[in-house]
Amino acid sequence: MRIPRIFSTEPLAGKSEVQLDEAASRHLVKVLRLGPGRPLILFDGAGGEYEAELLEAGKKARVQIGAHSAEDNQSPLAITLAIGISRGDRFDWVIQKATELGVSAIQPLFTERCEVKLSGERMDKKLGQWQQIAISACEQSARNRVPQILPPQKFHQYLEQAKDDNALKLVLHHRTKATLAELEQQAGKPQATLLLVGPEGGLSADEIELAMAQGFHPLRLGPRVLRTETAPVAALSVLQFQWGDF
Repeated sequence: MRIPRIFSTEPLAGKSEVQLDEAASRHLVKVLRLGPGRPLILFDGAGGEYEAELLEAGKKARVQIGAHSAEDNQSPLAITLAIGISRGDRFDWVIQKATELGVSAIQPLFTERCEVKLSGERMDKKLGQWQQIAISACEQSARNRVPQILPPQKFHQYLEQAKDDNALKLVLHHRTKATLAELEQQAGKPQATLLLVGPEGGLSADEIELAMAQGFHPLRLGPRVLRTETAPVAALSVLQFQWGDF
């Protein structure tokens, strides 16, 4: 039987007891229907994971922490995905799949063709929802470091912030001929990348030109135009194959 993996909002230490928060406790007790004595795996995002045992099932489950394992399944390639916010549940899906594919951080962007409006309390609520999606994806995919979901930024502000970043900067652009192999010949094998992807309708020509002026290399993923939820998954898979741990 598969042992459930649970994220702890509290820092963990071996040979101690911890109370899980209400969300984690509800998942264990109401969804998985686990009782005292069941084995668990806990992680707190700091790296590694702990063997654990459920001691008390309730509104806030009590858990005994056991031995620590340093395994964290972190990719050697640090990838930040900067992507235009899409409508409906498409963006939720992107966060889930990007987390499974090993991104280090996700930067939501308000771009020229972005139709999503967020501010104030609604933005805070959405940011919390996205972070929880990333946590759940880590629980499922055996990741022990949770990618940070950064507060949404306007496109131009992000480019200004990213201009001094030493990572290899890539912007998806289906009209370019550039390939990853050619980029590697020019810049060598990177340890970190920034991947810039547009929302529905893609980035505008002006936005792509501005990104390239700020040091982003255009990247094409074959001859077909991919949807906003398909493009980052395809690109992340290619990057992990080329330079990461696939």
